[in-house]
Amino acid sequence: MENSNDKYQKHLTLQDRYDIEEGLNHSYSLTYISQIVGKDKSTISKEIRKHRIGDTLRTSNINDCLNRYRCSIQHLCNDCPESRCCHLCHKADCRSMCLRYCSETCRYTKRAPYVCNGCGMIYDCKQPHFYYRANAAHTAYIEQLRISREGISLSRQQLYELDCLLTPLIQKGQSIAHIFTVHKDEIPCSIKTLYNYIDQGIFTARNIDLPKKVKYKARKKKCTEPLKDYTYRERRTYKDFQKYITEHYDMNVVELDTVHGSNHKGKVMMTMLFRNSSLMLIFLLNDCNQKCVKEIFDMLTDLLGLDSFRKNFPVILTDNGAEFKDPESIEKTDSGEFRTKVFYCDPLASWQKGKLEKNHEYIRRVIPKGQSLDNFSQQDMTLLVNNINSTTRASLNGRTPFELALLLNDPNLLETLNLQAIESDRIVLKPLLLS
Repeated sequence: MENSNDKYQKHLTLQDRYDIEEGLNHSYSLTYISQIVGKDKSTISKEIRKHRIGDTLRTSNINDCLNRYRCSIQHLCNDCPESRCCHLCHKADCRSMCLRYCSETCRYTKRAPYVCNGCGMIYDCKQPHFYYRANAAHTAYIEQLRISREGISLSRQQLYELDCLLTPLIQKGQSIAHIFTVHKDEIPCSIKTLYNYIDQGIFTARNIDLPKKVKYKARKKKCTEPLKDYTYRERRTYKDFQKYITEHYDMNVVELDTVHGSNHKGKVMMTMLFRNSSLMLIFLLNDCNQKCVKEIFDMLTDLLGLDSFRKNFPVILTDNGAEFKDPESIEKTDSGEFRTKVFYCDPLASWQKGKLEKNHEYIRRVIPKGQSLDNFSQQDMTLLVNNINSTTRASLNGRTPFELALLLNDPNLLETLNLQAIESDRIVLKPLLLS
């Protein structure tokens, strides 16, 4: 969870916010989190307080007034015959009646860490809860950054003074370039901004007052491709994968991809291949999206158990398909526990997971490209993958992937081989290679 960002950069990245959330979930101090992120401690504190999410609807019937143990106020109700203090009365709620009521806030949200992430008493606490979520914080930051850059950055007084300077000179026939050169010290913006303000009708002068402006046709805007978001690849590139494998050379790598049938929307195959034995698994997805991919990983985690899943799928290498662009849902369970590590190939570099791409040839022998997968079931995928894993390969010295898995005597991989029988579209653990 180390971060090599410059300490004096002004903006936090999405990865920085993920590190902050993870540190809070582990109850790390703000000082330790600031060392991980590479920012000042005050920056981390301001970020958490600014973007924390409040749960103000969580209330309790318990009187949480700071003065409840030493309060001596009586007869808040006009017709109350009791002679005892009001905080001991259960007939009326003095919190809604007493002007001196002051709520006792939780000390974890009043001071550092300011949120309930990682709090062990969160399920018993009746106070309002506050959380820090990296995705919500980054979305709010992007929105604030966009709003701050919209509109006019000059005050009304500055616009009035600039209009009094520009309009008379323009009406005399002087060009914007000449005016800007002569009065550069008096103009608080660029020449391009001046043209934009005139075009928006902010000044008294209009486009018709510019001699050349009305002679030229308006330029057509270039059709630029939308900017692609590559934040999901941060610290998960192919170079990071190579470095990680060098440090953990004994880990098995699982290559991940999807195989489509026809071009229209519908069912797709999600394929997995273990590099050390070329053993392949195929799962049928109802749609090619991130939700269906997450459901398969959650199902495997439930069936194998978290520890066994970590042993069988320690490292996953996949392409940049839209269905895999949510690495957090693959790497973590719903409770936030890490179960695997995801890396991405470089764009247009399918050779970086060439074993799996080559293995798809066996699928195309049975299901040609362009054929719809809507009529297939998960049972059909199981029969198909069993035939593929039982085919001898020259690259495996005449062995099948099943035989090589037995020869390697890898208990983790042999445990995965038990994922064979399927009933009611749900994988059931059943011994496969007993003989």
